[in-house]
Amino acid sequence: MSTENMVSITFFEFDGLKERWWGFRQMGLAAEQLAEVSGLQFSKMLGSGSGNGFSIWPNFGVYGLLGVWDDEAKARYFIAESSFMEAFRQKARSVWTVFMRTAVAHGAWDGQTPFESSTPYDKDQLVAVITRATIRPKKLWQFWRFVPPVSRSMSEHKEGLLFSVGIGELPLIQQATFSLWENSHLMQQFAYKSHQHKRVVKRTRELDWYKEELFARFHPFDTFGDWKGENLLQNFLAKPPRPL
Repeated sequence: MSTENMVSITFFEFDGLKERWWGFRQMGLAAEQLAEVSGLQFSKMLGSGSGNGFSIWPNFGVYGLLGVWDDEAKARYFIAESSFMEAFRQKARSVWTVFMRTAVAHGAWDGQTPFESSTPYDKDQLVAVITRATIRPKKLWQFWRFVPPVSRSMSEHKEGLLFSVGIGELPLIQQATFSLWENSHLMQQFAYKSHQHKRVVKRTRELDWYKEELFARFHPFDTFGDWKGENLLQNFLAKPPRPL
């Protein structure tokens, strides 16, 4: 089990029409630059949806960058020192990165299995969750009929939930969520006790909505920057975040 393999996720918040347009353009421009980054095994530039989970409505003010790294030092250099990240910091109001190690992962992303377990899963620790799916085109109407209530129920669920956002590569078809929880007990309490969530899980099995799906849990261990002026993890990490 490698302890070097790690995952980063960065969120960018943009204000103003020019800044949001710049952020939107990076969805098409960033891939070529990211392909040249040393130590970066897998990366995705992600748009976001309104609300906390899967959403049919885009949010043009928030974007994400997911990375899987084979070298922690290179990841840290990229986040803190690269010209790529500096360009985003010049344009964005908030830039917030979470460094994580993969605890559990199942499924594929564009035919790849990017997340390799690199730390034991501890249900008492701070946990981040990524759920991602490619929806079958013929099933789109069924999916979007049932999923919005789950997103609403997450926004209403406060116990243990620190942060959540809907992310994705293609509107309507390729959707994901990223969420941060105080621990896995509270995360599972939402997942297994929420009537809406259980209903969607049951429908997923019955109706075969997904062409491809992935579920992964991570343990965050460091953070950079802030989100809307706040350090969301300051009370849950062993050390305070490093300033950029």
